[in-house]
Amino acid sequence: MNKRWLLLGFFSLLILLLTACSDRGMNEEISITSEELPDEPEKNELISSIKADESYEIDDLIEAHFPLIDVVNGDTYDAEVFATKRFNREEIVSLLASVIEPREISEEKDQQQIMVYEDDFVTVKPSEDDSSVMVIEVASKEFVRNNYSPSFLSTYFTYRLLDSMLGNNWSDRRARECQNGGCYGGYSGGAYGAPKRGNTSYRGGGPGSGK
Repeated sequence: MNKRWLLLGFFSLLILLLTACSDRGMNEEISITSEELPDEPEKNELISSIKADESYEIDDLIEAHFPLIDVVNGDTYDAEVFATKRFNREEIVSLLASVIEPREISEEKDQQQIMVYEDDFVTVKPSEDDSSVMVIEVASKEFVRNNYSPSFLSTYFTYRLLDSMLGNNWSDRRARECQNGGCYGGYSGGAYGAPKRGNTSYRGGGPGSGK
């Protein structure tokens, strides 16, 4: 009897330790610097391959040419985070828009710019750890609708435009839901409110890579 209880106690402790390690891995911060990024093709090669890409969806285009570094998990939909050290913000926005035209492009504010496509919101900004690295977050419209803070998006777009893109009265409804905090305000590499961190390991990206 004592031996059985001892074994039960051991396995319970083991499960608790594994859970703690898993939670720590999910919430740990990622440092995004040029030294830590995977190797990328040279700038001219990237420009040529992106311009020659025949993808119709912006998420497919970005995934095919930039390293995936993180995933932010919402309740149902995810946001994928890519990075590059080959371009600055203006160059990325101009290049992507020239290949697949967005529905809307915001003005630059707080060193960020948002491009709105039919099914995705693409945010481009410098890494908080290394300004020479640009972070590209691709969030599906459903992820944005269910997780983003209207106060964050209204920095870049009018409430009227947001409501037209995300559904009637979205901004008022989300503002009420966000009163207690926990709404998402874009990728930072650290801890989150409502959305959770997914795979925090750098995954291979670039030409020829899949999900």
